[in-house]
Amino acid sequence: MEFKEPQAIYLQIAEFVCEKILLENWKTDEKIPSVRELAVELEVNPNTAMRAYEFLQNREIIYNKRGIGFFVSQDAKGKVSVFRKQQFLESELPVFLKNMNILNISIQEIETYYTEFIKSNKPK
Repeated sequence: MEFKEPQAIYLQIAEFVCEKILLENWKTDEKIPSVRELAVELEVNPNTAMRAYEFLQNREIIYNKRGIGFFVSQDAKGKVSVFRKQQFLESELPVFLKNMNILNISIQEIETYYTEFIKSNKPK
């Protein structure tokens, strides 16, 4: 995994986990990789991976069965969607809209690109 500079690594790891949940690679009540396994996979310090898991546990996206490991919480997908939507609307959309304004890109142009994107990325 390649990390982006301005955002904390543990938050990027949390986004990675959330994406796995949204894509249903990790399902409700399914055991997810241990802190050590995730740290090895992503080539990060186990403390950083643990911080990401604690962040997600505090948001009730994952839960810990003591001595067994971490699991995907009930309605994790819904909670991730709400969290990611809020994050997008507060952080990414303002930058996107600013660039649209600077580059004089209309909503209609964006709608055309979005429609094409949806058509070419339909699940098969």
